[in-house]
Amino acid sequence: MQPRNMSMSGVVDLAAVKAAQEAKAKAEQARAEAARTGGTGAVSPADLVIDVDEAGFERDVLQRSTEVPVVIDFWAEWCEPCKQLSPVLERLAVEYNGRFLLAKIDVDANQMLMQQFGIQGIPAVFAVVAGQALPLFQGAAGEAQIRQTLDQLVQVAEQRFGLTGLAVDPEAEPGAAPAADEVPAGPYDSLLEAAARALDGNDLDGAVQAYKNVLAEDPAHPEATLGLAQAELLRRVRDMDPQQVRKDAAEKPGDVPAQIAAADLDLAGGHVEDAFGRLVDTVARTAGDDREAARVRLLELFDVVGADHPAVVTARRALARALF
Repeated sequence: MQPRNMSMSGVVDLAAVKAAQEAKAKAEQARAEAARTGGTGAVSPADLVIDVDEAGFERDVLQRSTEVPVVIDFWAEWCEPCKQLSPVLERLAVEYNGRFLLAKIDVDANQMLMQQFGIQGIPAVFAVVAGQALPLFQGAAGEAQIRQTLDQLVQVAEQRFGLTGLAVDPEAEPGAAPAADEVPAGPYDSLLEAAARALDGNDLDGAVQAYKNVLAEDPAHPEATLGLAQAELLRRVRDMDPQQVRKDAAEKPGDVPAQIAAADLDLAGGHVEDAFGRLVDTVARTAGDDREAARVRLLELFDVVGADHPAVVTARRALARALF
């Protein structure tokens, strides 16, 4: 698993879930065997989400990462996207049943840890596996994309480091936390799950429709907005010939559709700054309908990455200069 910005590539890497299945089955066998022999060391679901500070970081994160992947959620009370993301991570920590441990770090109270991880903005999510830190994503992300990144993290932990996770006993602390199948469903969970299944099956049309179904009821739903933007991008680039697209863009700098197609391809490949820069430049040197087409696509690509991504913040300023 390479360090990456999951807020884009989490949805692009549709094969990640399938690639993790064999390793996950192996981990299930290990957990079943531990339970059969007495289940020693089992923890409660409540123990899968912990608050960590600088004093306890070595014990609670670094040492624990030798037995289970530790996902770190850097957050703050004033951060509105954090309030959307953190509950999703907490629910998934319970649902994944010990395959990872979620450590929550308040950046306002732990500035040194924030600096050590080189965090420029929040929410920011990292993983620590066997003492090694991996950046997962920054900014808001849809649940489908989060699941795919967690599956890849689990795969790496199991295959490369032999970490099969923690044994979980839901009766260890009765009432401390609900079991995964008892977590209350949100109003759009079934539709979002349908979108996730469609993405897993590379059914981009189905994923687009599922996200649109959510947005028809809740036009501002953040996860559906992000998921739709990503699924639509993948659908646009699905049948592209990358070499031809890049050739056209290089040979026809004034061809706005060619520049838009190349920007889509850039972003789908994880080249966020290149995609944004290409469209900002196109806006700056065009007018009328051409300028509007480039501007609208740039705003759509902002949705793909997430409003809090540093590249989006920078590109918004550049777009404003190009327009005014």
